[in-house]
Amino acid sequence: MQQNQSAITSHTEFLLLGFDGLGGYRQYLFIPFFLIGVLSFLGNAALIITIKTGSSLHSPMYVLICMNACVDLTLPIIFVPKMLLSFLFNLSGITLLGCLIQMFFIHFIGSFQSTVLLGMALDRYVAICIPLRYNDYINRSNFCKFSAVVILRNLFFVLLIVVLASPLSFCSSNVIDDCFCQHMALVSLACGNTSKNSIIGLLAIFFLIITDAVILVITYIKIFSDVFKTHSGKSQEKALHTCGTHLIVTGVSFAFTMTSFLAYRFKNSLPPNIHNLISIMYLLFPSTLHPIIYGIRTKAIREQMLKLFQCTTIGPISIKVLSID
Repeated sequence: MQQNQSAITSHTEFLLLGFDGLGGYRQYLFIPFFLIGVLSFLGNAALIITIKTGSSLHSPMYVLICMNACVDLTLPIIFVPKMLLSFLFNLSGITLLGCLIQMFFIHFIGSFQSTVLLGMALDRYVAICIPLRYNDYINRSNFCKFSAVVILRNLFFVLLIVVLASPLSFCSSNVIDDCFCQHMALVSLACGNTSKNSIIGLLAIFFLIITDAVILVITYIKIFSDVFKTHSGKSQEKALHTCGTHLIVTGVSFAFTMTSFLAYRFKNSLPPNIHNLISIMYLLFPSTLHPIIYGIRTKAIREQMLKLFQCTTIGPISIKVLSID
């Protein structure tokens, strides 16, 4: 009887009311987040075009950077337009199905952030520690095998948490105190026992993020150990510079991810607006910072960007002069 009652009163429409405590000032959040979204889109699009058009940037390391840019380009598109409409026009409604779809794509696309960073670390490990075997390990066949394994792994865990969340009854409230649908944000509104969802959520974090992070840390420890033992002078400096860029990007990504995870575990001890900001930061800010870091610290990418900029600004003028002559 209780089951039937909860099924009848279960909400199928939700309101995404992140930053609701700001009242009338909430609409002004459109401006900074619109600018950040545009910067993220343009930065990652420029990075993808730069790597695609540069013939010298088609090595595995730069392909992985391009893949990271594709993830960073796609992730904001999933939730930023809906969030901006909510800020500007108060269009905060979303169906349960829409929420589950958004949740799936946010977690599925987001899960590849740590995977691509791990791929970069493994590529640098082979290039620096066992360079003579580089072509044996870093090739199309191994890349396809690695990609297939991580896609199936990520898809399995993300589908699992979405499927387990879909039959839940939401009979207490339909207000999601966030700007987009995340697993814990939706499950926290469910009535009844959600321990299974929490356990699977923790397992997903362990196998999708913690596992990648542990392997990545071990890989960089081995890289730095080998660099200081067998390299010297410019070769050591070059290796440390390349790894340093990857470590900055890795540190930014994992710091925001773990901060968001801990924020949900200690949600009641944080002001709602701070919690909302942290939730957005771990998705949007790394996507904005990554192309800036790579553009500034990676010489080959920086030079190719300058070439493209010169072609677009000087090219039309040169053609005009030639036509006059």
